[in-house]
Amino acid sequence: RLVAAGQLRRVGRGLYDMPRISGVLKRPAPASIDAAIAAVARRDNVRIMPDGLVAANQLGLTNAVPAKASYVTDGATKTVKIDGRTIRLRHAGPSVMHWTGKPAAPVVQAMRWLGPRVIADAQVVAVLKRRLPDAVKRDLVRHSRYLPGWAAPVVRSLAPVQNSAA
Repeated sequence: RLVAAGQLRRVGRGLYDMPRISGVLKRPAPASIDAAIAAVARRDNVRIMPDGLVAANQLGLTNAVPAKASYVTDGATKTVKIDGRTIRLRHAGPSVMHWTGKPAAPVVQAMRWLGPRVIADAQVVAVLKRRLPDAVKRDLVRHSRYLPGWAAPVVRSLAPVQNSAA
């Protein structure tokens, strides 16, 4: 009834949002994919986070942009239609999903996607050193035992310098 009345908009199976009007275009704005994915995670009681390509792009480590949105989850692999767009949810193991909700999660996803040869490149390390806040660097070091072995030297080189007051 709320959909018929225009108070809610159905954006996917079991997913609804409040329609909003774009201030620029003066027409209904598309549904927020991030909000819809968060709703799917709550509905299905799973953890979901963006895959490595999206994370690497957001960190400025690649200019590649995914053709289709892809996420990793501790739930089953499946595709979800949201507002006419196809979103792929791919099952990932506990070592990947351990990072869900942590500040360093996008960095770890990007590192896994780039692989050991690329992530060890001096230019990539320099970009990470420059762009990552100290809190994220500390989080990486604190949880480094959950990283692949090839990532440990990179994480150690990113560790923030501790000021020792004498």
